[in-house]
Amino acid sequence: MSAAKDQLLKHLKGGEAFASLESFIDEIPFEKLGERPYQLPYSFYELFYHVVFAQKDIVDYAISSEYKAPNWPDDYWPERLAPDSMEAWDNLKKEYFDNRVLLEKFLLDPKNELNNPVINSEEHSLFREVVLVIEHTAYHTGQMLIVLRLLGLYK
Repeated sequence: MSAAKDQLLKHLKGGEAFASLESFIDEIPFEKLGERPYQLPYSFYELFYHVVFAQKDIVDYAISSEYKAPNWPDDYWPERLAPDSMEAWDNLKKEYFDNRVLLEKFLLDPKNELNNPVINSEEHSLFREVVLVIEHTAYHTGQMLIVLRLLGLYK
């Protein structure tokens, strides 16, 4: 594995320059997922849903020949403040980690060069798409931690 791919993989998992989702995703009780503390415009669930949806969109864009662009911004945000059930919440978390593993495997495949265009673009490289997932996740990870802090669930 190249040093660049190795470093991207570490950042993709989080914990290098920002907290990994694994380190706090289970800190919030189910009944608090839909709360918008201090008049914030989003709940923990809304932010996490957005991260999951955007990551899936980027992964599909990078590797799927059947990619169809979702409608921005409507498709990227949930219609509800909280999941309908614990099962729906667990499925959303599973979807996030499953798609991240899919991106990790694609990134590590020796056939996939960082600077080559992804399947659905002539100008966007694999490097760009992985960095986009990293940056987007890091940005919203910070927001999720703020929500947890304002709810008194994270120090």
